[in-house]
Amino acid sequence: HVQLVESGGGSVQAGGSRRLSCAASRTSVRLNYMGWFRQSPGKEREGVASIVIGGDSTYYADSVKGRFTISQDSAKNTVYLQMNSLKPEDTAMYYCAADQWFYNGLRKPVDYHNRGQGTQVTVS
Repeated sequence: HVQLVESGGGSVQAGGSRRLSCAASRTSVRLNYMGWFRQSPGKEREGVASIVIGGDSTYYADSVKGRFTISQDSAKNTVYLQMNSLKPEDTAMYYCAADQWFYNGLRKPVDYHNRGQGTQVTVS
């Protein structure tokens, strides 16, 4: 069973930045695809960004393109989400997610097989 632990959430003013981290452990299988999705009250889950582990492919939702950057440190089994130019509408619980299968594109949140507990980001 894969364990994903997010960190880095908190409160930030509009226009500010925040970096989220997701550390994967208990990986009995090789993780080949990881990403972030978010959910705010009253809204559906939204895929934010994803990355192919060990590769160069990254994918972003239109709502965050040019502002968010996903990256990885394969040696540490860690994925990061650098969030810049934050807007109040970015306020949400952010979840890290992972899968052993490759996927070409931004995966839908419901399709992930592993996810973390989430970290809250509040932009005011």
